[in-house]
Amino acid sequence: MNLHGTTVLVVVDFQGGPLDGPMSHDDPFDIPAQRDRAVAMVDRARRKGVPVVWIQEVHKPHLIDIGRELDGSEGPHCIEGSPYTELVDGLVPRADEFHIRKRRYSAFFGTELDIVLKSYQAESLVLIGGFTDICILYTAVDAHQRDFHINVVTDVVMGSSQQAHDDALDMIEYLQKRSLVASEETMAWLDSLPDGAHPAHT
Repeated sequence: MNLHGTTVLVVVDFQGGPLDGPMSHDDPFDIPAQRDRAVAMVDRARRKGVPVVWIQEVHKPHLIDIGRELDGSEGPHCIEGSPYTELVDGLVPRADEFHIRKRRYSAFFGTELDIVLKSYQAESLVLIGGFTDICILYTAVDAHQRDFHINVVTDVVMGSSQQAHDDALDMIEYLQKRSLVASEETMAWLDSLPDGAHPAHT
């Protein structure tokens, strides 16, 4: 894994509510299995003292805040009040964890994420969620430009299509070698940490 200094697990837009919404329509991605891996990873991170930060894209029903996001292939999405805008069942932020709502694809754009990560003195990020080719990619690129070390868990992210997913992972790996990891490797790293400690890697 691409780990240096304190690491934060960032759960990006793992949305869809009851798991029968827009994020579950693509056959190549087993969303319930990914949800189960995400739940296990969050639970393990908490036990090991690894900070978990939650990201959720939300737009008002009148869409005045959606900007140019309707200029591409996506129609209206992540509308406030829709059950499918809610975080996936089983993934619930704790009261002491940061839950950041965003209006654009990147989790950094117009949000307090930078401040939160600096508060944790984070140097490395582990990213899970969706979509690989949209919000994961935009967040990973912005993290790279802020000099964070990136770890994208390839079997806990899903794309708008299999091709888009694969292409996005290729782009992320082009930015940072060793930035693509599997959940098995990530869980093994978490298991290696002492319980309750904030990890530091050099």
